[in-house]
Amino acid sequence: MANFKDIIGQDNIKKHLQEGILKGKISHAYIINGETGSGRRLIASALTKALLCEDKTPDGDACGVCKSCLQADSGNHPDIRFITHDKASIGVDDIREQLNNDIGIKPYSSDHKIYIIPEANKMTEEAQNALLKTIEEPPNYAVIVLLTDNYENLLPTIQSRCIVLNTRPLGQAEITEYLIKNLQMEPERAKIAAGFCQGNVGKAIHFASSESFKQMKEDTLKLLKEIDEMDISDIMSMIKELSTRKGKINEYLDLMLLWYRDVLMFKVTKDANILLYRDEYITISEQATKRNYEDIERIIKAIDKAKIRLDANVNFETAIELLLLTIKD
Repeated sequence: MANFKDIIGQDNIKKHLQEGILKGKISHAYIINGETGSGRRLIASALTKALLCEDKTPDGDACGVCKSCLQADSGNHPDIRFITHDKASIGVDDIREQLNNDIGIKPYSSDHKIYIIPEANKMTEEAQNALLKTIEEPPNYAVIVLLTDNYENLLPTIQSRCIVLNTRPLGQAEITEYLIKNLQMEPERAKIAAGFCQGNVGKAIHFASSESFKQMKEDTLKLLKEIDEMDISDIMSMIKELSTRKGKINEYLDLMLLWYRDVLMFKVTKDANILLYRDEYITISEQATKRNYEDIERIIKAIDKAKIRLDANVNFETAIELLLLTIKD
């Protein structure tokens, strides 16, 4: 399990929780809300580990070496419960059997007993109502943590009885530094991953360290560097190729967007040091010289429009053809 010191960013949330731990003012229920990869589970595990720690640090973090911390790290702590489910939704029986029927049993070795519900927004209304009764009158040792990427799917009565902590997107520089320092990543690759992930460090780590991301980037750059020389048959072949990768088309579009933002930024500043695709400086310089501001902005808007069309289930080939022809023109 994570320590607070291991979590990149989310300083306001960490400060709130660590101060609460030090002052003994911890809520009986939290909702940690944010997209997948934003650090929700890390925050929950850091809170859990610190609450149960036998020798907390002066700033309210877990020591990492006591018996409780070692049990938490090994996944064998008797006072930590993760609510699991076999079906697409979390049903009322899951909540009753794993939480409601267990919460009356006092902690085995700690002052607290922690219940973590991943994907809490998947609870059925019946399950939420069952949980509500427990949240309204929990034992004083119990802490319930709901993790969700859309807390509005939770009943208002659940929301009102929990402290809601919203994770925030991280800055590009924060993520880049983390990837270089902690994952020993090449600066250029780290910078592109950080720009690509739109503030989501989990997404950055996943894509920056995967070979599929590397191949995706190479394929995208090849297309964008050669598209001006392509004829219609070449473009139709490219559309056919992309149609075999529909599941990752948004990632391809995001990489295209970063490329044309680089072209625009270079046209404005003439500064290669600010480019994400710094190794492609020569090609970016050529495209910035050849295209006027209106052309570049039109392409950026066309990429955004392609995303909207695909989300609205417009025919894939039609949406991508319109985009590629806009780029070529």
